[in-house]
Amino acid sequence: MESIRKIFNDRKIKPIGEYRKSAVMVLLVEENNELYIVFEKRALTLKHQPGDISLPGGMIEKNETSREAAVRETIEELNVKKSDIEVIGQMDYFISPYSSIMYPFIGQLHTKDIKPNKDEVEHIFTVPLKFFLENQPACHKFKIKPHFQEDFPFELIYGGKNYKFSTKEYNQYFYKYKDYVIWGFTALIIKSFVDTL
Repeated sequence: MESIRKIFNDRKIKPIGEYRKSAVMVLLVEENNELYIVFEKRALTLKHQPGDISLPGGMIEKNETSREAAVRETIEELNVKKSDIEVIGQMDYFISPYSSIMYPFIGQLHTKDIKPNKDEVEHIFTVPLKFFLENQPACHKFKIKPHFQEDFPFELIYGGKNYKFSTKEYNQYFYKYKDYVIWGFTALIIKSFVDTL
């Protein structure tokens, strides 16, 4: 019992399993008394999600907080200074069905001198916050369900292949703005931001 007490007394908890952790920034700029959100079109040369529309951000590095990662990635991707970014606060975080956790932050950018890192960002564009406040995204549902390998031991489970394995239905959101389609986790985060507002 003493060993168990030593391990679990005041233990810092974490999710069971391995998760990729990333942080993104809902970055606001003000122009002519109107607020805009900064988006990136990811470089077409990237291995992961080339050409997708995203928010500034990326993976959280070892010994780095989610806030530090959101700021660092924004600086790296937009080539702005740390002093140009004002972190306003943090949104609720998102745990994806694909073993990743995303921590979104709200920030304000205090410069127009943005020179995107071409290795990661094809170009940036802004969308008026008013657009998201006035337009609901299209919503399409999809299901995630288990896919079994041929050697899965159904014989060890009561009910075998007829066991009622869980499936999960998700909403996939799509915003269309000019020639851009904002979808996936980016659209989900923007919708959550607008719902909070």
